This record gives sequence, C-alpha cells and structure tokens, in this order.
Amino acid sequence: MRACCSQCPEIAGRFDRRIADADRERYHQLGPGPTTRLILQELGVETDPAGSLLDVGGGIGVIGLELLGTGLHQVTLVEASPAYAAVAAEQFEARGVGDRLQCVVGDFAAMEQPAGADLVTLDRVVCCYPDAGRLLQQAARCARRALALSYPRDRWYVRLGNGASNLLRLIRRVGFRTFVHPEAAIAGALAAAGLRRARRRTTFVWCVEVWTRTPEGSEG
Repeated sequence: MRACCSQCPEIAGRFDRRIADADRERYHQLGPGPTTRLILQELGVETDPAGSLLDVGGGIGVIGLELLGTGLHQVTLVEASPAYAAVAAEQFEARGVGDRLQCVVGDFAAMEQPAGADLVTLDRVVCCYPDAGRLLQQAARCARRALALSYPRDRWYVRLGNGASNLLRLIRRVGFRTFVHPEAAIAGALAAAGLRRARRRTTFVWCVEVWTRTPEGSEG
C-alpha cells in the first residue's frame, strides 16, 4: 500500500469515537441522512440477492446495513477513521450479521489491489479527498455493475460556503479540509473507467449519481 494521503490522518482525528457514536444515535433516531437516503433509493434497482457492496468512506455502515435488507450478502467497508470502522462493526454484530462485513482501515485510493464488488458507493466522500480523480478511478475499477456517489454541487454558493468552512478550520488550527471538485472532472474520471451515468438527482447543495458499467467496460 502506498502512503496515505495527507488528509487521512486529519479524517481519523476529525471523525473520532465521539462523532461516530453521535452519528449512530442520529441514525437510530432519524434513519439515513438525506444524501444516503437518495443513494439507497437510486440503488434499489441495482441490488440482487447475490450482490456485494464496497462502501468507500462508509462511516458507521449505514448503506450496507440498509441494503442487507434487499438480499445483499457481503459488505466491504473501507474507512480512514478507525472509530467509524469500529462502530460499523458493532452495528453489524448487533444485528447478527457481523460475518457479512469486512472492515478495512486506510486510504482507499492508495490500496494496490482493493476487492471488487457488484456495487460501489461513496457517500459524501469525494468532498473529503483532495485528489478526486485518483479516488474515483480506483473506485470505478472496483465496480462490476454500478457505482453511486454524492458530492457537493459545483456552484458559486457551495464554493463560498465551503471556503468559509475551511477558513474557520484554519483559524481554529484544524487540519481537516473539504473540497468542491468540478463536476466535469468527476464525470470524466468515471467515464474514462468504462462507466456511464444512469441516474442523477440534486438538492440545493448535493448531487447524487448512479453510474453503471457499459458493455465495453465489463469484465470478461
């Protein structure tokens, strides 16, 4: 494995056990968050009883937990935050499906041979990674059937808000940063890997897309 990107230690520090436990409580009380809910809705037609999921930056494992109800049989969760990975494992164990989850802690984009899966998801992950192209190319190579992601829309008001948030972090001497990547660059990275955009939904701030494997990009 190559060295972790400079952002990964900041992610591990920012999303600690306190944040992970708070996210778990929020999930138990309110269900999946807005972008997660949209991803789940759009992925509904892509699941099957023999499916597998690779959840990149999967946090406390919400997407995997929700899709297990559709018959998905195996989930691999890759997380830069050890606290998130630990809470995800606890949640799967609590539901009696701990054997269907594999947690990997580290920088997904730096992994030399990450496992492929029928479905790959990146919910609010692209905005945490400085090199979006590298991250998405790696994720797309792993997607046998479909890839779903959410990311901030490349709009002036989103860039303004993101810049203000990063400035506040700088003042507070917090190393974690978020990024608004050009939508054309995101689409280009996925299309170059043999995926085509099948569905797209937007909110005022967020974009949710599902990309599927084209016949030319399918594995033989």
